[in-house]
Amino acid sequence: MLHASRYPKAPEITVTEMPLRMAGVIRESIVDGPQLRFVVFVQGCPHHCPGCHNPESHDPAGGYESTTTRLWNAIKENPLLRGVTFSGGEPFLWGKELAELGRAAREAGLTVMTYTGFTYETLLEKAKTDESVHQLLTVTNYLVDGPFILAERDLNLKFRGSRNQRILDITCYPNSKNAVLMDFDHPTALRG
Repeated sequence: MLHASRYPKAPEITVTEMPLRMAGVIRESIVDGPQLRFVVFVQGCPHHCPGCHNPESHDPAGGYESTTTRLWNAIKENPLLRGVTFSGGEPFLWGKELAELGRAAREAGLTVMTYTGFTYETLLEKAKTDESVHQLLTVTNYLVDGPFILAERDLNLKFRGSRNQRILDITCYPNSKNAVLMDFDHPTALRG
């Protein structure tokens, strides 16, 4: 049951039911973005990064089928959540479906973090012709972009696996494409 003071509109928020292939979920995570988050791992990835943390998510026919409605119902069960994270696999293969979940999450006051093997610049180009990419960018607060590069792996980084990956605040999209580079590794740099 939703805590009334945390999600004042959440009981009224609904999502359009759409199927999607899943690699799994983590109902409570503090390592897949800031604060307590519900993590959705989608199935299918074109990047096949060597050393990937989730190689079982690469096969688009693998995993299991779920729906946006089932996922939203699981998300809104927990009043302690502060955000939802989309990972994979490649979330932008499921842009329309995840955008629907992200819209509901944002309406409920949650932040949305999306991991992708694409760079933000590539996604901006894709968004010009692919509405689902545009939709997912629109509901994303934080974007972790770029492929995982094994030679740049760094276990000391927060919320990303290799030094080439950026954490961008893209809350301004689509009104502005000027992302803000976030530095969760040095939180004092964010105060100020």
